[in-house]
Amino acid sequence: MNDKRNIINKCRAAVVAACCAVWALAGAQTVTLDECRQMAINNNKSIRQADLSIEKAGYQRKEAHAAYFPSIDLEAGYVYNSRKLSLVEDDQYLPIKTFNLSTGSYDYSLVTNPLTGELVTNNGSYIPATVALLPKSALTYNVHNVMFGALSLTQPLYMGGKITAMNQITKYAEELAQQMHDSKVEDIIYDVDAAYWQVVSLRAKQRLAKSYVELIEKLDGDVKSMVAQGVATRANQLTVDVKLNEANVDLTRVDNGVTLARMALAQLCGLPVNTQLTLADENREDLGTTLNSTNPDLNDVYARRHDVQALQLATKIYDQQAKVARSEMMPKVAAIAALHVMNPNTYNGFKNRFGAGFSVGVTLKMPIWHWGGLTAKVKAAQVDAQVKQLELDEAKEKIALQVSQASFRYQEAIKTYEATKANLAQADENMRIANVGFHEGVATIDDVLTAQTAWLKANSEKIDAEIDVRLCDVYLSKVTGNMSVQN
Repeated sequence: MNDKRNIINKCRAAVVAACCAVWALAGAQTVTLDECRQMAINNNKSIRQADLSIEKAGYQRKEAHAAYFPSIDLEAGYVYNSRKLSLVEDDQYLPIKTFNLSTGSYDYSLVTNPLTGELVTNNGSYIPATVALLPKSALTYNVHNVMFGALSLTQPLYMGGKITAMNQITKYAEELAQQMHDSKVEDIIYDVDAAYWQVVSLRAKQRLAKSYVELIEKLDGDVKSMVAQGVATRANQLTVDVKLNEANVDLTRVDNGVTLARMALAQLCGLPVNTQLTLADENREDLGTTLNSTNPDLNDVYARRHDVQALQLATKIYDQQAKVARSEMMPKVAAIAALHVMNPNTYNGFKNRFGAGFSVGVTLKMPIWHWGGLTAKVKAAQVDAQVKQLELDEAKEKIALQVSQASFRYQEAIKTYEATKANLAQADENMRIANVGFHEGVATIDDVLTAQTAWLKANSEKIDAEIDVRLCDVYLSKVTGNMSVQN
């Protein structure tokens, strides 16, 4: 699974690198929202870190699973000793027994006084008549070079449930890493969408600002002709000039805003900030809106939300950690076997050469008394699990409020957008009437400027409302767990 994920990540990186090279050579390219999302996901460093966390969790799961199987270890060593090993200080004289026919047993042969026949003593001890010599040299061994090795096998038989619990923990940890990864993906998607629609919004305002400048320029030309004919004053001309200067300044600000917004989007996509990206939606006059459901079932939301899933997995992990702590109070049984060699060896006398042997057995470790420490450890782990459960309950309450707020905000954005369309229709009509009245001589220049300003404001508010609907829709999808990205 990890190898497959690594291959996928390498393919993604290769595709993105190729796309970047093509863009660098071909200049501005048209990209869709989904393409921007995918580039951002492929290039984001926090997403890469999350991928590595998933990979690490997979390795930890394999490590825990390996505890079910026997472990085989090889151990070897060498020791140099400066002195030989001697079991006695001096030569030893051991008394010996002889068979006594009269008693039918073995008795020590002791020295007697030939005159009196009494046993001779030395410092209160009897003196043996015959002894066996045990020389010190026979009990002195060469241990200058000691070498040993062992090949051991250990098979856990019963560990108090610890191995099973650790396998469950690592399984949940891997799922948790995946949920955290998906949550970061959603955050990246939301940021990219906001930056994408910001560019679209500013492009629409850029076109609006240009149209407004053209309107003022046309009015300026008309006023200049009127001044030349003596039907308008110099003050009227200056008023229009001021409006034209303001419109040009606003257009410059919008132009700069579009450039900066494109740079911000390119940065989020992992591209050089000077990459010229043309968005598929930036020249659309009407982005269109669709009313989505704003009354989702909360149980479905909880099932889709990655943060809820992460907290549920964390709760399960802490439950299993309580089992791990409880396993410390249980007996532990393991089977062992070993093949060992040593030099010198004493298997058949003391010899300075390698000797081999094997051993098998069973080990048992049973906790008896730890002054309540193990019980306290179990209770502490159980408290941690309870804390995580409370965090989960609190998160669900906050999510319910978050979903309600997002739904209300989305509904308000839709109503605002519908209102701005009506306002724009009214502003179009007012500007038409003002222009007709101006050319008929029944409306003043101030009336035309006021109508044009109102038209500019109505268009700007419609653009803002339209983009707000898009962002509210994305946010509602995020909080309800419905956000997705094409792969």
